Amino acid sequence: MTDCPCGSGQSYGLCCEPFITGAAIAPTPEALMRSRYSAFAVVNIDYLHDTLASDQRDDFSREDVEKWARNSQWKGLEIHGTTGGGPDDSEGTVDFTARFKLDGRNEAHREVSLFRREGGRWAYVEGQIGGPKQEQRRVANKAGRNDPCPCGSGKKYKKCCGA
Repeated sequence: MTDCPCGSGQSYGLCCEPFITGAAIAPTPEALMRSRYSAFAVVNIDYLHDTLASDQRDDFSREDVEKWARNSQWKGLEIHGTTGGGPDDSEGTVDFTARFKLDGRNEAHREVSLFRREGGRWAYVEGQIGGPKQEQRRVANKAGRNDPCPCGSGKKYKKCCGA
């Protein structure tokens, strides 16, 4: 029994292989994401192409994808979370980190992927690299009255910008 590359804990034959060979259809965006990761590990470029959304296939480079798949040592997939993707949904997302080794360097690819249903099947649409967008806050240190002015004048804050 060979463990599935996607890290599900199941055998490859019971987990992702049926999707990759076409014997079954991935029932959720997460299952499709896992099978796409496994397709990189087993270098099945046709599956990676065929599971792209139809409007995303034009710029798919088989040569580049195959080179990346063959030259990488696939180390694991971690699913951080999912949204949507249920039986009545037309879209869903999967937040994941794919780990691999390329050119002797350990790499981690974090992405939130968007999937949509096309003809009853889930398809990969696009991904936001780096994971979910975090709320950005500006943090500023407040200068006290007797502190040097942050503008760099050399004066106390109360006699400069704080006046």
